[in-house]
Amino acid sequence: MSIEKLITRRVDKVWGRRDLSPWFPDIPEGGEKLGEIWFERPGDADAELLVKYLFTSEKLSVQVHPDDAQARAAGYPRGKEEAWLILDTKPGACVGLGTVRPLGAEELRAAALDGSIEDLIDWKPVEAGQFIYSPARTVHAIGPGVTLVEVQQNVDLTYRLYDYGRPRELHLDAAVAASVAEPFEIDDRRRTLGGREILCEDRKFVAERLQPRGDLIVRPQAGRPVWITVLAGEIAANGATASAGEVLLASGEAALACGAGTDLLLAYEGAAAADDLLG
Repeated sequence: MSIEKLITRRVDKVWGRRDLSPWFPDIPEGGEKLGEIWFERPGDADAELLVKYLFTSEKLSVQVHPDDAQARAAGYPRGKEEAWLILDTKPGACVGLGTVRPLGAEELRAAALDGSIEDLIDWKPVEAGQFIYSPARTVHAIGPGVTLVEVQQNVDLTYRLYDYGRPRELHLDAAVAASVAEPFEIDDRRRTLGGREILCEDRKFVAERLQPRGDLIVRPQAGRPVWITVLAGEIAANGATASAGEVLLASGEAALACGAGTDLLLAYEGAAAADDLLG
């Protein structure tokens, strides 16, 4: 099958929310707070990438993800680099990326144990439309009041350094070993290409955003499927349809019929943009 709609997995989180509109139906008062919605192929646990929505009402843990070499040494197929497209923010919304000054391993461990790490994280304000690529080994967190779409290497591997006293497991040894605790500058390398906005490339994956003015033909390279997240509007291809908050996976050439006002986020594994992806 050249194109298929991915199924959703709803993940409850202590830092999640019940107000999910306009992206998804709100959760009634008393229901479990939802933090993430994952988009997956049935039974396809080893896809290269994973797309998810995140909804925050509290700070996420201060955490780090290992790189490929560290993850494979621990028995995982790959490390985890991720990128965030910010969809909406509440006043004061921010993300933590890097530390305000370089921290050695022992200082990082001590700060995680006594809680001072919360003040050593570099909390940066964010706004809708911003795109942030977070490389593996970056100490990071996400603050409350943020709605975003995340593209990541597909592995469920997070080492928590600090969790604000919540009764969840920490992974201090692994987290300190994986961390590069130093100041982090957001590297916005986006460029335009024939009406497409290339958000990141020369990384573990490529991400691009476009608002098509007509129908499209998507031509993935062999073995390099394309995740098509519908941010607004609707699309149809080869019998599969998707509207805002849904994701199609194209593994071969497919013609996309795009409705008015369609806004798409495309992602595909690899280190460079495929300039001939669209027709």
